[in-house]
Amino acid sequence: MESRSTTARTRVAMEVYMGRSGEAERRKTQLAIIAGLLMVGITAIQFVAARFSLREQLTAADISALRFAGAGLIFLPILCTAGLTKLRALGWRRASILAALVGLPYPLLINWGLAHAPAAHAAALCPASIVFCSFVFSRLVFKDVVSRRRVIGIAAIIAGLLIFIFGSGPQATDAAFGDLLFVASGVMFSTYAILVRRWAVDPVTATAAVVLLSCLPLPLLHGLAPSGLSVASASEIGAQIVIQGFLAGAAATFLYTYAIRQLGPQIASLFMPCIPIATALTGMAVLGEMPTPVQLAAIVIMTMGMLLPVLQKSSDFARP
Repeated sequence: MESRSTTARTRVAMEVYMGRSGEAERRKTQLAIIAGLLMVGITAIQFVAARFSLREQLTAADISALRFAGAGLIFLPILCTAGLTKLRALGWRRASILAALVGLPYPLLINWGLAHAPAAHAAALCPASIVFCSFVFSRLVFKDVVSRRRVIGIAAIIAGLLIFIFGSGPQATDAAFGDLLFVASGVMFSTYAILVRRWAVDPVTATAAVVLLSCLPLPLLHGLAPSGLSVASASEIGAQIVIQGFLAGAAATFLYTYAIRQLGPQIASLFMPCIPIATALTGMAVLGEMPTPVQLAAIVIMTMGMLLPVLQKSSDFARP
């Protein structure tokens, strides 16, 4: 009798434990979804905020410098306490190559493009070109196996890119230069990703190296490049430090990493195709920049091209 009572108590305790464990997992999943959505929002705000200030007083060099000044305040203390050994192991030559690809030149290129083209263009063309170039480079360097859905997705991205850049008519010629700069930034980021994989670089070490080496030339950049910092308001400068540095440079990276850890890379990557849509809506609300019907169609095509392979991976991952 006592044995049965003990077994019943054990069963009840296990059910309570499993219930609490399941509730904890659901809470973590909810937090991860919130983190992913916040990352999308921060990225959209980053593009729109940069476009807004570029139409006012600040220059592309100013916004890029403020980005790494803000990110440096977050990452450099971490680097000094925990990352110097790993940075030395990476080597200055490789660190310099990584910093040249996604360090200071990378936001300079994007912000230069934002001086010529709307924020929605950057949000559509940057991730789409990253996906396309990553596909090509991975195929060439690592001989990665390519599924049929991925080929269809890449074809959709190519079609969307061509429609976006060349299908908007003569009125879009002023933005064509900015669009090409956004595509070039995608090539740079994809090359960075390939090298990180090929060299087996720890993500924290790579980020620390990029931030450190990007902070070093900031005084020279301020002295040589055109600047509007002297005439811009303190509130505008402070807002860009927060948005570009603290939020886009540090918080967005943390939020997306958290989403990957809790949801897995397949499901977490579903947030990326949301960026063009979120930026287009934010740009319409804040800047009054309305994409043309052709551009909206191109954004939808590119978004579906990014989404299609990820949906296949997620369904395969969930299949028993």
